[in-house]
Amino acid sequence: MIANPMHRQVLILASAQALFQTVSVLVMTVGGLAGAQITPRPELATLPIAAMFLGTALMTFPASHFMAKAGRRAGFLLGAGLGIAGGVIAAAGIWTAQLYLLSLGTLLVGAYQAFAQFYRFAASEVADDAFRPRAISFVMAGGVVAALLGPLLGRLGGPLMEPAYLGSFLILALVSLIAAGALTGLKMPDAKADHVDTHKGRPWAEIVLQPAYLVALFGAATGYGIMILAMTATPIAMQHHHHDLATAATVIQLHVLGMFLPSFFTGSLIARFGVLRIMLAGVLILTTHVVLTFTGTGFTSFASALVMLGVGWNFLYIGGTTLLTTTYTPAEKSRAQATNDMTIFVVGLACSFSAGGLLQALGWQTLNAVLLPWLGLAALALIWFAARGRAAQTI
Repeated sequence: MIANPMHRQVLILASAQALFQTVSVLVMTVGGLAGAQITPRPELATLPIAAMFLGTALMTFPASHFMAKAGRRAGFLLGAGLGIAGGVIAAAGIWTAQLYLLSLGTLLVGAYQAFAQFYRFAASEVADDAFRPRAISFVMAGGVVAALLGPLLGRLGGPLMEPAYLGSFLILALVSLIAAGALTGLKMPDAKADHVDTHKGRPWAEIVLQPAYLVALFGAATGYGIMILAMTATPIAMQHHHHDLATAATVIQLHVLGMFLPSFFTGSLIARFGVLRIMLAGVLILTTHVVLTFTGTGFTSFASALVMLGVGWNFLYIGGTTLLTTTYTPAEKSRAQATNDMTIFVVGLACSFSAGGLLQALGWQTLNAVLLPWLGLAALALIWFAARGRAAQTI
């Protein structure tokens, strides 16, 4: 048993993250394929994945507000309950061959995600200053389990029952139930103990217009948006190039390992080299992903590109989260965190919904090539902010 209460809470949050991320990765692995099975329109195949991000975007502010009143633990348990309901409803959509019922289920999974995205912030709240970057990284590292389980469960559940993918979404509901059980051991401060007067904080516009806030948000949104666009398109692109579900699931598995394995040392790298350098490294690694997509459409090309996609996302997302935590006070955290996550998931929604149509119109390689200007803007923003900080130190 872990004696340090701070470490124990971070371990529970990391476990919850692993289970939640398993659910998310499962949807990313089979959601587009399940949608394509139901609808004859290729541009609507990724609607279930887009619905998941819509659910997250719609629920981010309500989730933050609910937890500000009822506490983190109550909110996290409610989120897991929504995941259970979402899995059952999505399975019903598969059973009845109704795309919109399937998408309603994944919408609820997205609502679960809205609550779960605050696990990393909860970790920063239970950790002291020295441990905070590592606490965020350790919680994100829970995704390593998801990298193994998510694609595996999606693949196993695909042919488990008829019609295909029915079993995948029933497994999703079961994993959400296990997550709820894990979260019952969480002991965050209760709502009264954690209550702060949000009216004492700065106005919302003053918080979000800070250069550090904007750079943190843009960096995290860039990493997330590019990752979601490419990840959503990958199983369908691989199917177009005659790869089977097992092969696509393996590539997604390697991708998610790339997303979360670096979390074991990303916090240490940030502490050693600084958050801006790590975020800039993330931009460069995402550029490598784009370059690798031009090496072909075989398994090795898809796998190597998707691993780089995962690592680049990790550096930008954890770096952005770490930088963001320096921009607000306890009285401002609810608004600051919710604005950040809602914006990121609106970007994710747009990218996931457009992935099917862009892939159909542009093809796999051109779809990735058009991401280069976005990455260029992110690099310029980070370089500008670093130069601004150095200039301020010389005054």
